[in-house]
Amino acid sequence: MARGHKPSRRRAHIATATSLAALTFGGTALAETPASAADETKGHDVSSHQKNVNWQKAKSKGSRFAYVKATESTTYRNPYFDQQYDGARGAGIIRGAYHFALPNKSSGRTQASYFVRNGGAWRADGWTLPPALDIEYNPYSSKKCYGLSKAKMISWIRSFSDEVRRRTGRRPVIYTNYRWWKHCTGNSTAFAGNHALWLAHYDESAGALPSGWPYWTFWQYDNSGGLPGDQNLFNGSQAQLRRFARG
Repeated sequence: MARGHKPSRRRAHIATATSLAALTFGGTALAETPASAADETKGHDVSSHQKNVNWQKAKSKGSRFAYVKATESTTYRNPYFDQQYDGARGAGIIRGAYHFALPNKSSGRTQASYFVRNGGAWRADGWTLPPALDIEYNPYSSKKCYGLSKAKMISWIRSFSDEVRRRTGRRPVIYTNYRWWKHCTGNSTAFAGNHALWLAHYDESAGALPSGWPYWTFWQYDNSGGLPGDQNLFNGSQAQLRRFARG
């Protein structure tokens, strides 16, 4: 994820996604993976690292959706959030907000509340993507799982999700990767049934899906490219993306 003030992630590897048949999410048919789909929808994610984004230029280069970093823990709000979030909407780009989790700092409920108050709200207007939870390797410590057991990590994610659902009416999209999810949650299937997966492909397990999810909804396939920030795809057409945004 484009984390702004955090240490940069290892460079992403562009990889062919696991072959999947046409899938559905919430009753909406999704296209096949990029290996075989012709109409995947391009997007990107940004943070304070990208500063003031030229959204009209991004749209002209193919941007159809964007996730914008809003918050981290309960002590940080992206200083460029308003320009990025409102600017994307002004350019006619569907956008949403994401939160970078630090589970060792405070409860999931506390961080979710802070996130929703500082940009993570949702409206069924067709222009607002569900709030997203970025939960992955600890960028500040060798404790990859933030010192939490697998059971406590699952509980933390559930607490975050429940609070986002209570405040916004939507379950958060979960951004993660196979190796971290396996190591820190024991490959839990607890969230696959009602949380869309935003899959990070930046390690040697690129292509593997965390247990329970039969497909990804968003795929972050590189950390550089034609659009500002990290490069992403939505697993479907632009019309399907609009329906997903509406909920």
